[in-house]
Amino acid sequence: MDEMEIEKRLYEAAAEGDIRTLHELLQQDGLILDRLTLTCFNETPLHIAAMRGHVEFVKLILTRNPLLAAELDFRKSSALHVASIKGYPEIVKLLLVVNPEMCLARDRDGRNPLHLAAIKGRVEVIKELIQTSHLAASQTTNRGESILHLCVKHNQLEALKLLMEVISDYQLLNARDGDGYTILHLAVSDKQIETVTYLLRNNQIEVNLQDDNGNTALDILAQSRRDMIDLQIGDTLREAGGLRAKDIPSPNTQNFAKFPNKKSSIHQSHDMAGDWLSKKRDAIMVVASLIATMAFQAGMNPPGGFWQGNEDVDSQGNTLQMPHKAGEAVMAYSHPKSYRYFIRVNSTAFVASLSTILLLISGLPFRKKLFMWSLMVIMWLTVTSTALTYGISIYIVTPKKDREHLGQVIEVAVTVWCFVMALLLLGNTIRLAYKWMRKRHQSEKFERRESSNLVHVNV
Repeated sequence: MDEMEIEKRLYEAAAEGDIRTLHELLQQDGLILDRLTLTCFNETPLHIAAMRGHVEFVKLILTRNPLLAAELDFRKSSALHVASIKGYPEIVKLLLVVNPEMCLARDRDGRNPLHLAAIKGRVEVIKELIQTSHLAASQTTNRGESILHLCVKHNQLEALKLLMEVISDYQLLNARDGDGYTILHLAVSDKQIETVTYLLRNNQIEVNLQDDNGNTALDILAQSRRDMIDLQIGDTLREAGGLRAKDIPSPNTQNFAKFPNKKSSIHQSHDMAGDWLSKKRDAIMVVASLIATMAFQAGMNPPGGFWQGNEDVDSQGNTLQMPHKAGEAVMAYSHPKSYRYFIRVNSTAFVASLSTILLLISGLPFRKKLFMWSLMVIMWLTVTSTALTYGISIYIVTPKKDREHLGQVIEVAVTVWCFVMALLLLGNTIRLAYKWMRKRHQSEKFERRESSNLVHVNV
């Protein structure tokens, strides 16, 4: 048997984990494994056996030629890279015993075996690699990603928890990747609420660090797509002291905390007001986005659907030209009056919600509570229009025999709804009026006191 045939059988045996064939080949050519270190420029049989998880085969190869543990394939990956990403802790142990320095070997992308294990969430492999070399955890990839960045990017929470129990380096926990993001930025951007909650429990995580564009985690949340998870993440960040970049006090402002006085209390009240406004803005943005989506879908899919053709056939087989055209709403012909009401209230909801979104993202200084109350009133109108759209739609699709009972239900629902809206509007109006009168009273009291002091000084 020539050398090429022996090598071919060796690779086949590695793929199958056939130890018996390996013994036979070694008896025929005892130097076959030694020659691989000189002639192999691709995957070695050790790579293949590690990829397939053949523990005994790997053990025998390493016994005969331990130098193969340091061999790299065309991607600059060692057998340890392969075993780590595949998740074979027993093979990882064997390779580490032979050559522990391969923990620090990096492939073409700058990733060591620990990085690959973190990407796939191979917890048991991570334990073995960390025990062998803590230095591997501090290496970064060619893109500046730490092992913690990789855990978050690939949503491997269990691996992240294991690593953070071992890593206590402040710099590593708050490091930025090549794009300028910390692990908290990445978790918030990807809406990983469990990861965000876990990270904020660690006192060393800086919640208000800014990326290369000057955005904090709260800024990134505000710029991303909107859904209900945003509110939960936003509340979690604020509870941990999270702020928008524009709300972070300057060093001069922070000095007021050292000398408590009226100014510091004023700043504190402004911070509380800013937090209130931020929460209201986020809530209104989410609700407006959802209503805009609902109104658009209702407009494009009205109750009853659309006509499918321009012609119809009577009972005698004659073709009749219909007054409608294909693609027009059935409701516009079957219930023309109701359709007009439907279009009006649905368009009101759609335009009002889009206007609210536009105002919130326009960058105008809506920092006064009066502006936020105005937006909330607009949203009340929007929600009411959406409710009316639902009422008209459900009335149209309900059979005639049930409409009388449905009409009574709708009348009661509308009455209750209008009462609740009027109550809310009245309550908030009274609240605003009370605050305005209180502020005016305090201002008058202050002026009287100043006038009294002035008279006393003159006397």
